[in-house]
Amino acid sequence: MPLFVIERQFAEILELDSAGAAGIQRVNADVGVNWVYSFLSADRKKTYCLYEAPNAEALREAARRNGLPADLIIEVSQVRPEAFA
Repeated sequence: MPLFVIERQFAEILELDSAGAAGIQRVNADVGVNWVYSFLSADRKKTYCLYEAPNAEALREAARRNGLPADLIIEVSQVRPEAFA
């Protein structure tokens, strides 16, 4: 499945608990996307999230249903250091 990075800018500091994360995962499953992991900026206002998804539109739909921004969506491929050993 294709990989995408989503950049999200939050107006307020992001606070997410396990119940909130579980809710996001339920919506994502309904849309057919998989949240792999995220990086959170030091000020807790921006995230960079790696997703598996069939296409960018599915990610936009999941973001809309979850009430989350999706400021930038970029399709990426994976490069690992061991591939060059």
